[in-house]
Amino acid sequence: MHDAKDYLILSNLKIHTELGELQKANLIVTDKTIHAILPQKEFDQFPNANIIEFPEDYHLVPGFIDLHVHGANGSDVMDANQEALINISQTLAKEGTTSFLATTMTAGEKDIEKALLSVREVMEKSENDLGAKLLGVHLEGPFLSPEKVGAQRADKIMAPNIAYIEKWQTQSNHAIKLITLAPELPNSLELIQFLKQKNIIASVGHTNATFSETCAAIDAGCSHVTHLFNAMRGIHQREPGVVTAALLSDQVYVELILDGIHLHPSIVQMILKLKGREKIILVTDAMRAKCLRDGVYDLGGQSVTVKHNIATLQDGTLAGSVLKMNSALKNILQFTNCDLSDAIKMTSENPARALGIFSQTGSIAINKTADLVVLDPDLNVQLTLCRGRIVYESQA
Repeated sequence: MHDAKDYLILSNLKIHTELGELQKANLIVTDKTIHAILPQKEFDQFPNANIIEFPEDYHLVPGFIDLHVHGANGSDVMDANQEALINISQTLAKEGTTSFLATTMTAGEKDIEKALLSVREVMEKSENDLGAKLLGVHLEGPFLSPEKVGAQRADKIMAPNIAYIEKWQTQSNHAIKLITLAPELPNSLELIQFLKQKNIIASVGHTNATFSETCAAIDAGCSHVTHLFNAMRGIHQREPGVVTAALLSDQVYVELILDGIHLHPSIVQMILKLKGREKIILVTDAMRAKCLRDGVYDLGGQSVTVKHNIATLQDGTLAGSVLKMNSALKNILQFTNCDLSDAIKMTSENPARALGIFSQTGSIAINKTADLVVLDPDLNVQLTLCRGRIVYESQA
């Protein structure tokens, strides 16, 4: 018999495990990990466990991992303070996100460094928050194309330079995990090769690169594409561009913003048909207005108007989103013919694999970290566990 005081049992659920779906099953959590998965309610060996029973049509899925999120609930990564990051972390947990990369903007060198230092400070705390785990930084810029700057600041774009990355990695205690860059810029290929050596994901994005330039970047080590189709050269029959190179490469993951605004559903269907479920990663690219009402907000020093869930600059350029990860999950199911197991790969397993942390998280399996989400039949979040701790429980 186990000492049961520290056991949590999530009971009577459709559990979406690595090996398939179990009906009316039960999952045992202890010491931040998944201890056991039981087909029947055989709880005698855990006499004092905390048991939470759910309706049998509720789902238990692995926690979502958002590799591209700038902010939420009034806070932004570029606010460069611990309070903002903790607010973002706690807010993301409410949508089922259990891990995330704090995503920066193109900004002055000192502003980027302040943001990196705040991430380091939060990551060095033992539990670092009471919400989604901060895994590190997605450095979106400043090595971007002025022709495809999107909602980034063109006046703060910098030329690719390995020295900056070395300095920023030292300052942040190696918090940078992913860097978006334009591969057509001078010195980009050398930087991509350097990033590969340092086990940092090099991602093609905010770029006007040609097909051949993008293929060269992939050959040099780029394994990721930032919000495919958005802020990049599109498809032309005589110049296939970034998008075609990304779609044809078997080794490249592609981020998709599935808010129904950034990508038409038919484009999403095409991407799924060409890339398959193994190489798509759903992200939010959300900014500080997520979870707040319509209004005018700051994004990297620029004013963004949010109206009817669409975030734009004054000239109409899309400026991130207010998308939630569980809504992205719903949308991929609505836009395509994929099933929930496919969608879970795109929200959880694929980002974990991309980051090299799939042995610890990203799926439901015994001895993995208990990063878990309970969804109702409409895929609304009912409960979120981060590292075995309940960090969100719906009051509905």
